[in-house]
Amino acid sequence: MEQVSCRSCGTCVLAEKFSPQHTSVQWNIAAMAACHELAGRGSRSHTCHALRASIDAAVEAGELDVSTREVDVRTRGRTLA
Repeated sequence: MEQVSCRSCGTCVLAEKFSPQHTSVQWNIAAMAACHELAGRGSRSHTCHALRASIDAAVEAGELDVSTREVDVRTRGRTLA
């Protein structure tokens, strides 16, 4: 996971892209409190459209790679006997 800052409010989160549709974001308490879009919504929502646009821009700029994990998610890379 890589650090990505929101272009709107500067909130910094950890993000990882697995495909154009699949994005993993790790929020911490400070980031949730600083996010303008999440302010007042608490833990009911973890989606910020401005941050999503910032993550997409980071991918387009080559600052955040799309993960190319080769591991089978069913086995977590283990060999089945």
